[in-house]
Amino acid sequence: MTDISSRYRTGDEELDARIVDLMSFVDPEDREMVFEMVVSALRLSLEEADRGDLKLVTAAVKELRYSFEVFAPYSDVLKCTIFGSARIKDGDPAYSVAREFASRIAERDWMVITGAGPGIMEAGHEGAGADRSFGVNIMLPFESDANPVIAGDPKLINFRYFFTRKVMFMKESHAFVLLPGGFGTMDESFELLTLIQTGKSDPAPVVLLDPPGSTYWEHWYRFVQTELQGQGLISPDDLCLVKVVNTVDAAVAEVCRFYRTYHSLRFVGSRLILRLQREVGDEELADLNVEFGDILEKGQIERTEASEAEIRDNDHVGLPRITMRFDRHKWARMRRLIDALNDHDDSPS
Repeated sequence: MTDISSRYRTGDEELDARIVDLMSFVDPEDREMVFEMVVSALRLSLEEADRGDLKLVTAAVKELRYSFEVFAPYSDVLKCTIFGSARIKDGDPAYSVAREFASRIAERDWMVITGAGPGIMEAGHEGAGADRSFGVNIMLPFESDANPVIAGDPKLINFRYFFTRKVMFMKESHAFVLLPGGFGTMDESFELLTLIQTGKSDPAPVVLLDPPGSTYWEHWYRFVQTELQGQGLISPDDLCLVKVVNTVDAAVAEVCRFYRTYHSLRFVGSRLILRLQREVGDEELADLNVEFGDILEKGQIERTEASEAEIRDNDHVGLPRITMRFDRHKWARMRRLIDALNDHDDSPS
């Protein structure tokens, strides 16, 4: 039998042994996780889960699996999600701005992800073009058809559940640009910032784009600044996670600036590793340790080579790196560290 060390079992030794035998068909690196997924599915049945619960779990797993398959060929391509109202019509300044932004970011070899419906979503697809677009559609009784730009495209994914759809937005996007919208856009803006603030999503630029004549995001920012930051409900640094702009030029610049030096991050054991587009010099490293020593559990920020885990996974092995024992709490301060790296004179344009 295939060795499985997981303590997560069905409770039936014979059944567990049969699941272990099945794992001989699975890549050895993945056997523990696949074993636990199968155990979870069987336990739902053995524990007589409600049929509605079974339907929910089944649909969610199927939606995620298919989404991973669709996005997989584009894993190395930068992607920007555009959020905004489905009710905004062509001819509205917000529609025009969304279309222009999508066109401009696509010219820089990014791809665009939107919700696949009408309004701002359709404008984003028009600007980027179908070849550089993903449609992440939610099936609703009153709004289920994809817009004509992305309809029929293999990069269109239809979701039954908002939560699985949100997982894919957050997982696959390297930047987020939000235009005016209703409850859905508000939900997306606050959930997105919550996930980044708490470290549940990787740091990414979040740009709130007001079209000409609009004060939508300006008023939003003032509310957050006064009622949340002003009353100590968020940390003083948390507003650095978002930027309000009122031109497409500024939105494009903010999205691209974030990746001038910074590339990505990964935890390996107790250490956080930042992968970078350039080497960090001795003087710059010393400055980082002085300015950001408060986010370290102990030790210092240091240059490092790719870890064994990164080499095993072929995870951007050729990039320069710095590493630290990050406290896993001050994510807004981590954003400021990334900004400092990106704004350094040695950062590529």
